[in-house]
Amino acid sequence: MTNCGTDKKYYKKLLLIDLDGVLNLYNGKYDANKISELRPGAFEFIKKLHQDYRISIFTARDVKVTTEWLKENNLIVYIEEVTNIKSPFASVIIDDRAINFDGDFDKTYSLIKNFQPYWKN
Repeated sequence: MTNCGTDKKYYKKLLLIDLDGVLNLYNGKYDANKISELRPGAFEFIKKLHQDYRISIFTARDVKVTTEWLKENNLIVYIEEVTNIKSPFASVIIDDRAINFDGDFDKTYSLIKNFQPYWKN
């Protein structure tokens, strides 16, 4: 039996990373059976993060299709989980459709009203 208290993995914080628009070259055109190519630099980014964090991939896509894409791109060894549920236990969420709340409701309201993911600009 492994002692969870001595396993470094259990001390790592959980990162939740969105697939489309973050790890791939998503442009808004959704195809349920085909995931866009890996974004340049994404492999190195995930590999570097994996040294200090547990990584969970969040996607609205089919988990099996996403898992195959991660395997094809040699990322699966760095990924703890592929899920359709945003974990409340994540320390940080990386998403192309997110707004960071900084304590200012008026500013946040304006950001919401004018929001576009980066790939639409």
